Amino acid sequence: MTRDNHSILDCTIRDGGLVNNWDFSVQFVKDMYYGLSEAGVEYMEIGYKNSAKLLKGAEAGPWRFLNEDFLKEVITTKTDTKLSALVDIGRVDEKDILPREQSMLDLIRVATYIKDVDKALDLVHKFNGYGYETSINIMALSHVMENDLNEAFEEINKSPVDVVYIVDSYGSMDYKDIDYLVSKFQRLLPDKKLGVHMHNNMQLAFSNTIMGASKGVQFLDTSVYGMGRAAGNCPTELIVSHLKNRKYDVRPVLGIIEKHMIEMREKWEWGYIIPYMIAGVLNDHPRSAMALRSSADKDKFVEYYDKLTSPEVMPANHHSD
Repeated sequence: MTRDNHSILDCTIRDGGLVNNWDFSVQFVKDMYYGLSEAGVEYMEIGYKNSAKLLKGAEAGPWRFLNEDFLKEVITTKTDTKLSALVDIGRVDEKDILPREQSMLDLIRVATYIKDVDKALDLVHKFNGYGYETSINIMALSHVMENDLNEAFEEINKSPVDVVYIVDSYGSMDYKDIDYLVSKFQRLLPDKKLGVHMHNNMQLAFSNTIMGASKGVQFLDTSVYGMGRAAGNCPTELIVSHLKNRKYDVRPVLGIIEKHMIEMREKWEWGYIIPYMIAGVLNDHPRSAMALRSSADKDKFVEYYDKLTSPEVMPANHHSD
């Protein structure tokens, strides 16, 4: 896979923050940015640009509610690696977003469920107008009805959004699903760049990401050491090694893991773990598995499986958030 048209977007700080409530030191984030820059990674997602006012009572590290002045202190010199932030519908205050020339950010990604695509595109219009690159990340695709997706595509096609993401929120997809979805997105969104954001519940995040890449998907989401919510994401070190491109170098990524993340992994849990596997296999949101892992019954896998597969649970389980 030697094509040069891929952009790796590392989202360790943003997605990994869901594991530790964004409790990353400034030093870690600096080392991450300059390490990824050295590795040739094109984008680093440095957190959420959500509003603390709209998420009342949400105590979290500074990467949850990015502040531009703070960012300027953290990233003193920008490299070729662009910075991105994610916003959630209803959790972002548009007044917090500066015009791009005054901001440290280059790309703003809007995460949305299918029912809110119109609201997401309103935000995209605004952010695009401020000069940012934009993406729309449609979550929980494995629960979306075909006709809803087709309707959403009509709106997305008319919008100025740069990148449209295929998101495997529950880590329940395999390469055949990715093959099918990428072909569909390419057919119905011929003028948009595509991205993939995969979760590792079934050890398939890497396989699914390279499936997307082989079909010409440009934006590949990864995280260092796979650190992301619950089962985590496609590991940056694997993609950097796999894309046979002289601009990428895995060595600085190994340096980040060695210096910081072995210790983190002892303190915080993420990655392929059986309850997350069960949730993935059942195409279910990982929240119940995450609750299990933080309880005294964290290793009662059989009981958890039985609970999720008992007939009275199954229908209620398939909610979309």
